[in-house]
Amino acid sequence: MKDLIKKLTEVCSPSGREDAIADTILDLLKGHIDGYERDRLGNLIVWKKGRSGKKILLDAHMDEIGVIVTNIDENGFLRIDPIGGVNPRILLGARLIIDEVVGVVGVEGESRDELEENLKKMSFDKIYVDIGVRSKEEAEKKVRIGSFGTYLPCFADLGNRILSKSMDDRVGCAVLVEVLREIDDPKNDVYCVFAVQEEVGIVGARVAGFDIEPDVAVAVDVTGVGDTPKALKRISMRLGCGPALKVMDGRTISDRKLLNMMENLARELGIPYQMEVLPFGGTDAFGYQLTRSGIPSMTLSIPTRYIHTPNEMVDFNDVLNTVKLLREFVKI
Repeated sequence: MKDLIKKLTEVCSPSGREDAIADTILDLLKGHIDGYERDRLGNLIVWKKGRSGKKILLDAHMDEIGVIVTNIDENGFLRIDPIGGVNPRILLGARLIIDEVVGVVGVEGESRDELEENLKKMSFDKIYVDIGVRSKEEAEKKVRIGSFGTYLPCFADLGNRILSKSMDDRVGCAVLVEVLREIDDPKNDVYCVFAVQEEVGIVGARVAGFDIEPDVAVAVDVTGVGDTPKALKRISMRLGCGPALKVMDGRTISDRKLLNMMENLARELGIPYQMEVLPFGGTDAFGYQLTRSGIPSMTLSIPTRYIHTPNEMVDFNDVLNTVKLLREFVKI
């Protein structure tokens, strides 16, 4: 399954430009689904039909954070703005890929004092992208205003841990792909939504479930952890302790019955799990809760270090246990 995660994380598809990752997911699912569609927003919806008449929706957003080119100066340096939650401090020194052109992020500073001040108060007004050209004309042959970019792919297998850009939420996409591969004759109809534009406001999930009208929805996404030095004290989640059953985050409170069902199933299967309360953030579960008259929803999270950086880290056993739990959940 590590190869699957590597393949998905190495695709560069920021919010609003998800075609490449959707094509990759469809290719991986050949022979494992009964049908699919792409809705008008770009959500990829696939399904396997069951016998019970009950519909279960599983969701993972397939977009990733990124940047967009806003200006090109006379010397060919690019100015950028964020797509989603990109911190300019994290960008400094990072390699980006913009329209298949690689660049590196630098910071302004005409004196040591100015440089130190800019480093203290980093903003998108102070940084630029160097794509190795000498003029605006040369740059415009490679990129243009409105070009989208992401972190350059950098997958690393560390044994029990794996590291890459865009684990948020390609690791969730990998979980859904693997679940679909492993269920041959589902009891219930299983719909998997690979949603667009989660990183810019939970856009795709607000419409994806409208025509499906599922009985329940489970979003699979990453969550923050409190297991690194001087991490946030109010966060209990840790790598290697199993998938996290979200009780609440900054946007949603999970459906109580659904949450209890998932916890009881994990106990029955002997799968390690954690309860999650995240004092910020949100997932696609929020979108499903607002669909039609409301869909009972929750989030199943994969604890992740260094979210929204080029090097997001997950525990491989947490991923495998998430697959195992969801594979059995869709049979209920």
